[in-house]
Amino acid sequence: MANEDATPTEDFAQLLARLKDEYGVNDSAIASAIGVSVSTVNTWVHRKRQPRPEALHKLAARYPKFTEDQIFAAAGRKTPGPLSPAAEERLLELFRGLTAEQQEIKELELRALNEHNRSALS
Repeated sequence: MANEDATPTEDFAQLLARLKDEYGVNDSAIASAIGVSVSTVNTWVHRKRQPRPEALHKLAARYPKFTEDQIFAAAGRKTPGPLSPAAEERLLELFRGLTAEQQEIKELELRALNEHNRSALS
């Protein structure tokens, strides 16, 4: 796995400062580029909140000089594994074959794994 054992050398606010310097952008430009409000970016800059994985993916896509591994590590999260459309369809097909109760159990398990990944580097 990409950054499971990596200890971030900078936090997310520091990474954002580097990103702004590297690309010559401000909070407003970042917000616009990834579809969040300026106040949301401001909460990241001032270390009040951490971004959601969707925002981290968008940052990596919009600012490719910073890898997903770097961005996720700075945010204190593990980088999610890749999921191809074919793999996603296979998983959905398997999920559809479960009973309603089994689907609820699997959803709880997946939420627990995601929460573990969010807190593992914090």
